[in-house]
Amino acid sequence: MICGFFIAECPILILIGYPLPMTKRALFIEHDHVSLGGPIWRAFQARGYQIERFLIIPEEKFHTPNVTVTFPDFSQYDIIVPMGAPYGAYEDQRVGNWLLPELDLLKRAHNAGQPIFGICFGGQMMARTLGGSVSRAPEAELGWYEIQTDDPSLICAGPWFEYHWDRWITPPLATEIARTKLAVQAFTLGRTLAVQFHPEIDPEVLEEWLAMEGGCAEVQAEGVDPDELRAQTKALLSITDQNAFDLVNAFLDRIATAEVITVN
Repeated sequence: MICGFFIAECPILILIGYPLPMTKRALFIEHDHVSLGGPIWRAFQARGYQIERFLIIPEEKFHTPNVTVTFPDFSQYDIIVPMGAPYGAYEDQRVGNWLLPELDLLKRAHNAGQPIFGICFGGQMMARTLGGSVSRAPEAELGWYEIQTDDPSLICAGPWFEYHWDRWITPPLATEIARTKLAVQAFTLGRTLAVQFHPEIDPEVLEEWLAMEGGCAEVQAEGVDPDELRAQTKALLSITDQNAFDLVNAFLDRIATAEVITVN
């Protein structure tokens, strides 16, 4: 396996392992220090992509997240994957130093025809920058859910892992693909796919989330037992891993090669 990693305050790429004969590059934008890619990483690697990771907020800045960032050149990558975050995609006062530049860069990349796969907060950012909006939801979705889908060959019904308190209004030019009673779960627009759920979750990724400061308390506050969540995640692993691989393959085969649709 080969994986690159660099952080916003020190943008130096580190390659781990022996280089493989890969020429395609996928940039994973990590907005916090617990954004592992799980089966999503493995699915992209299986399709010949080198995973490169860009961390915006390191652990020591978790409580002071309005950091200044020098982003990598998005045009040097074949795929952009903005990941989740514990912040709101509307919190300009709290994290605007990096949120607003990232929104602009993502819009430019989209309009240039670069494929973008936005996950949870990353999907919310794509909704906002492409003409929709993001706001607080009346309640959280947390745990494993089945969703309603208009295109099961692109987004299957699940189960998918939900972990969010916000929701988006789909951009006017986009095609809504999936939803729950509470929130839109997926849309496409040109070569962008945005999903509200977390296809990257497996037992290792979940454990990273629960181990972070306040992780278990946050889950328990929503009436979810962390141990039951661990057991469900382990029991569903073979299904959810396959769902993640199928989603990445469909994204690469259908969305990443779609007609470019620009937005103002």
